[in-house]
Amino acid sequence: MQKYSIALIQIAIIVTFSLSAYQFTEDGTMEAAEFNIEVTDSNGVNHKFSGSPDRVAITNTYAATVMRMLNVDSEIVVGVSGDFHGSTLWPEYADTPMIQKSAHSEIDFEALLDSRPDLYIVFATNGMVDTDAIREKLEPAGIKVMGLDFYKYDNLRYEIGVIAELFGKQTEAKSLFDNFDEIEAMVSSRIGSIDDSSRPSIVMEHHASLTRDPVVLTGTSQWNDIIHMAGGVNVFSNLPGHTTHVDMEAILDSNPDMLMFDGITFDIGFDSFDEEDRCKSHMEFIADRPGFDGMAAVVNGNMAIMSGEFAGPMMIHGLPTLAKMLHPDLFEDIEPDSYLDSYFTDYHGIERVGKFVCEYEISG
Repeated sequence: MQKYSIALIQIAIIVTFSLSAYQFTEDGTMEAAEFNIEVTDSNGVNHKFSGSPDRVAITNTYAATVMRMLNVDSEIVVGVSGDFHGSTLWPEYADTPMIQKSAHSEIDFEALLDSRPDLYIVFATNGMVDTDAIREKLEPAGIKVMGLDFYKYDNLRYEIGVIAELFGKQTEAKSLFDNFDEIEAMVSSRIGSIDDSSRPSIVMEHHASLTRDPVVLTGTSQWNDIIHMAGGVNVFSNLPGHTTHVDMEAILDSNPDMLMFDGITFDIGFDSFDEEDRCKSHMEFIADRPGFDGMAAVVNGNMAIMSGEFAGPMMIHGLPTLAKMLHPDLFEDIEPDSYLDSYFTDYHGIERVGKFVCEYEISG
């Protein structure tokens, strides 16, 4: 019975979608609708719309963040993932139907079809999301699937521009980019004075690095460009893939000036405070790896876990935080937290609360 109901819904959506490609003239005949909006997503897929979508499903908070930064009406969102529910940052979606448990989990297709979205925004290149498979299932039912990441610096402005074009928010996008330009120019003016040989070497480990063979972020990861812009060098930028396993000896041989870890699975970030002290436990575990007691990063206490927000649309506002960690002398007069505070007050309309960076404390 359940499968029969889903089939009926799918048929109804297909019929609706088919008719949406046409418009009725005054004499009752149909003619092909004009497509006034045309955008290409980060998978290279072209999407045409006769007008801005008014029923949108989103599964990750990065997409919702960009929509909020551009002042897109949240009323158009008809389905979200469980990542939004229970969060003080997203009260407007407290009662919005949940179409999957998280941005990386299986889709509840019945719930998704019940929400009747015109557009479903998903990650484009995240290894845990099979965007092509989602398209194959949903587009025959009349739901456009748009792949946008919002976590890679080299594509962030383009993807923001896609949302701006889609919802007529070009003026807001320009204002946002002006803000980005101001922050980047401040950091660049100071980093530009250092020689490449003076840039600290950094190994950025994935949160899965409690395994025997560490997982590092490479040159195509979301962190590589930000590390470079902040005045550092990603030791493993030349390796293929977004993340990859390396031997422990490879890190020891590189003897990095700093060890960094992405904090996606740690209890840090907005309204999170690492109350169980997992950051400390993690970094102590790293320091106890065989041979790491002589590594420059460990000896000098240069280990840090950065919250997941630093790798999303907040990355530009988080740039001064990393830049000052790497070059404290060059940023003595800069208060990085002020940029994070502005990000939340200006774009989220809320005061920043929570622990966003965990740093290693050398035991006496």
